[in-house]
Amino acid sequence: MKTVELAHGNGGQAMQQLIASLFMQAFDNPWLAEQEDQARLSLAELTASGDRLAFSTDSYVIDPLFFPGGDIGKLAVCGTANDVAVSGASPRWLSCGFILEEGLPFETLERVVTSMAKAARAANIAIVTGDTKVVPRGAADKLFINTAGIGAIPAGINWGAAQITAGDLLIVSGTLGDHGATILNLREKLGLDGDLQSDCAVLAPMIAPLLQISGVKALRDATRGGVNAVLHEFANASGCGMEISEKQATAEPGGARRLRAAWGWMR
Repeated sequence: MKTVELAHGNGGQAMQQLIASLFMQAFDNPWLAEQEDQARLSLAELTASGDRLAFSTDSYVIDPLFFPGGDIGKLAVCGTANDVAVSGASPRWLSCGFILEEGLPFETLERVVTSMAKAARAANIAIVTGDTKVVPRGAADKLFINTAGIGAIPAGINWGAAQITAGDLLIVSGTLGDHGATILNLREKLGLDGDLQSDCAVLAPMIAPLLQISGVKALRDATRGGVNAVLHEFANASGCGMEISEKQATAEPGGARRLRAAWGWMR
């Protein structure tokens, strides 16, 4: 079985072969094809879409690497793209950095990279620059990914938690806990069956119609900490308290409800 070796991260021939045979082919685009130490992006293209830049970065570590509905590669694209999109911007370009553990099967890396490329292309996002490091066995858990993303915020869009005022309504766009329950089910071998899977997805197409609606104050992609963490962020930034109804928050049994039912927590 072919595996990642320390030589694949030392800047020499093995690393160049890895870049050319895997990353360049999977992420193929004009910016990456220039093979410079940076991506050279058109300011004119950005400013044609908006007058401010949305820029975000996030790092991804997850076990298992692959799960129903996604994998660490898809997650690394969707998570950062969504952090850009909730500003009202259309995510356009991503960077990606890989930390690989020595001994990682090449097949695993190829699956992750292929998934990243598929998710990015489906959302019209280009992965335009990146980096790869390899650490000795035991210094990392298989592989970690960092992505950074940018997009332009349309003029007149000023979404932010500080805009929230008393009387505003909170809208949850999907069921709660699907991703977290999926991962917990796999890690702890809970045996939850059925169609439980991560809802990992790029949300930009869902967000785009909101740009035409007045009254939108703030958006968040509820990731770590879920809706609870988002509500605390909103409350801290706005100085407003938040009141929610559990029955109104989920239209159908999501991952959180599935876990509670399995463990006897349902009321």
